[in-house]
Amino acid sequence: MIAVLLNLTAGGSKTSDLPRKLEVMFAGAGAAANVIVLESPGQTPDAVRQALDAGATVVVAGGGDGTVSSVARELAGTQVALGVLPLGTLNHFAKDLGLTLDLEKAVDVIANGVRTPVDVGVLNGRAFINNSSIGIYPDIVVEREALRGRGHRKLVAFLIATGRVLRKFPGVVVRISGGGASETFRTPFLFVANNEYQLEGIRLGRRSRLDEGRLYAYVAPRTHARDLPKLAVSALLGRAAGTPSLRAFAATELEVDIRGRRMLRVALDGEVFYMPLPLRYRIRHGALEVMTAARGTE
Repeated sequence: MIAVLLNLTAGGSKTSDLPRKLEVMFAGAGAAANVIVLESPGQTPDAVRQALDAGATVVVAGGGDGTVSSVARELAGTQVALGVLPLGTLNHFAKDLGLTLDLEKAVDVIANGVRTPVDVGVLNGRAFINNSSIGIYPDIVVEREALRGRGHRKLVAFLIATGRVLRKFPGVVVRISGGGASETFRTPFLFVANNEYQLEGIRLGRRSRLDEGRLYAYVAPRTHARDLPKLAVSALLGRAAGTPSLRAFAATELEVDIRGRRMLRVALDGEVFYMPLPLRYRIRHGALEVMTAARGTE
């Protein structure tokens, strides 16, 4: 049985007849699907558990990266596969995994594709599929949401929030331990990724694989927050990697601590949480099965 959990607000995709269209699409692909419209993001964990209790063999996340992450978090370590209907604005996970962004083709992949194991990152027991960060980005998210609450549209709120936080963010001093070594950095951010992100060129911010079995940590130890736009331009031009302005290292487990702090604001797949220090990261190799196209049918 295929259970489809549908977030109709993802990417501005408020389409009242989409649930019925999806049922028809799945039937056309030779599979029956039970489509459940999520009333709120907080409903997702319970909806996944109900689908599992009902005997679902595939649970589909219909939405953006936030919806996909919420569903994947519940499925990691189970024998139930994740299907992805990319309805969000960015769809990072789908793109990095090479999944089609065409809705009808995505339905066919879910109904007739193959199960592909991918890695899942874990922070203090909470799973993530893309990345986690501390420092400037969580502050931007909090400021952005405050602006949205005052009526600003999402993109406008993000741009205003970014400008405000870049001007005033002092950086954080973090101690990162992993692989038997420990280093301390002052940095505007620490970015921990589930597998390696490209640091340069047109594929900046993309991953070529999700099954290497390693976390990648990125810091900018000689950069002020206000200089991050320049660093981003350098990365796009292929001039950032290997410079003192950007450090990257890989591990299967990492511990992150900040002296004198007990709790910290952390972004996890774009969602902000307050977590106790130290932060303990690890990789779960192949812990999540995702429906992908069968070889030769991409």
